[in-house]
Amino acid sequence: QVQLVESGGGLVQAGGSLRLSCAASGRTFSNYAVGWFRQAPGNEPEFVAVIRWSINTYYPDSVKGRFTIFRDNAKNTVDLQMNSLKPEDTAVYYCAADYIDYGNDPRDPRKYRYWGQGTRVTVSS
Repeated sequence: QVQLVESGGGLVQAGGSLRLSCAASGRTFSNYAVGWFRQAPGNEPEFVAVIRWSINTYYPDSVKGRFTIFRDNAKNTVDLQMNSLKPEDTAVYYCAADYIDYGNDPRDPRKYRYWGQGTRVTVSS
């Protein structure tokens, strides 16, 4: 079992930055894929960033160049640095983790068994 706790959400003006952190406990998850997903009211969960085995990272076009995901295996954390935030980035952000091999798509939220409780990000215009 892996327990995930997100932190770092809050209210920020458009153009500002936030850094979200996902801390894992229960076991080391260095060989897990860790994804950040977000969900705005009335919307489906949206893939935001994924890191797999500290080498492979994936971003949708909507955040590419603005968001960066990176992991610290010594601390058992995966952070999401979000720059140049836009009002459309407003959502609850969740981190998720699981072992996902190359035969499966780590951008698919259905591939993840372990989820945090979410942290809210609000970007004002």
